[in-house]
Amino acid sequence: MLWVENPVTGKKVEIIPGEFRNGEVNIGHHVPPPATVLAEFLARFDAAYDFGRLSKSQAIIAIAASHHRFLWIHPFFDGNGRVARLMAHAMLNRSEVGSSIWSVSRGLARHATDYKAALMAADAPRRGDHDGRGALSASCLESFCEFFLRTAIDQVEFMQGLLQPSELLRRMKLYVDDEVSAKRLPARSMSLLREALIVGELQRGRAPEITGYQERRGREVLSSLIEKGLLVSHGPRAPVRLGFPLDVVERWFPLLYPVG
Repeated sequence: MLWVENPVTGKKVEIIPGEFRNGEVNIGHHVPPPATVLAEFLARFDAAYDFGRLSKSQAIIAIAASHHRFLWIHPFFDGNGRVARLMAHAMLNRSEVGSSIWSVSRGLARHATDYKAALMAADAPRRGDHDGRGALSASCLESFCEFFLRTAIDQVEFMQGLLQPSELLRRMKLYVDDEVSAKRLPARSMSLLREALIVGELQRGRAPEITGYQERRGREVLSSLIEKGLLVSHGPRAPVRLGFPLDVVERWFPLLYPVG
C-alpha cells in the first residue's frame, strides 16, 4: 500500500494508483479544485486541449498550457508532476515535434527552481479585463508557456550537439582506449563500435573483416563487446547494433542526467 502524509495535519492518505483524489489538498498557496468537481474540470481540460480541434501550432502551445493547467487541477493526491511530465512527452511525440531522443523533462529538472517559480506564477488570478476571459491570468500562462517551450528547444539543441557523429566518436574512442589499456576490452574494439554507430547495425560475420583479424579473433572481439553490452541484438544470430550500458553513459553523453 502507498501512503502520503499531509505536512500540515500529519494525516495519512492511502494512494491508489490511477484513482483521482477523493479529498482536498493545498499546494503551497494554491488550493486546487474540490474533489467533488474534478470530473467537470477534467472534462473541460480534455475538450480544451483536444488535438483534433487545434492547428499544428496551436497544439504545440497547448502542450505547454495543458502542463500547467493539469497541475493546477491536481487530480491525484500524489504523483501529479510525474504524470504531467509523462503526458507532455507523449503529447510532444503525438504532435510529431518530440521524439524519444530528447525529453523536456530533463530540461525542467535542470532548471527546477525556475520551473517551480513559473508554475506558481501561472496560478495567479486574472489581472483585469485585458488579461484573458477565465479566472486565471492569461499573461502569466503565456509566460509559463514561453518558459516551457524555450526549455524544450534547449533540450533539442543539447541533444543535437551531444549526438554530433564526430564528437560522439571522439568520446567513444577515449573511453575504448582507456578500456583497452586496462585490458577490459580487446584491441580494435573501436572499429566495430564505429561501424555500428555509422551504419546502424552490422552482420556478425563481418566482424573479422572490420577488425582486420582472422575469423576466430574477430568473433572474440565481437563477443566481448556483446558481453559488455556495448553491442546488442535481438537474438544470437541477429545483426548487432550499438548498446548503451549505464556505465558508459556519462563518458559518451556527458551531462545527460541532471546532477542529483
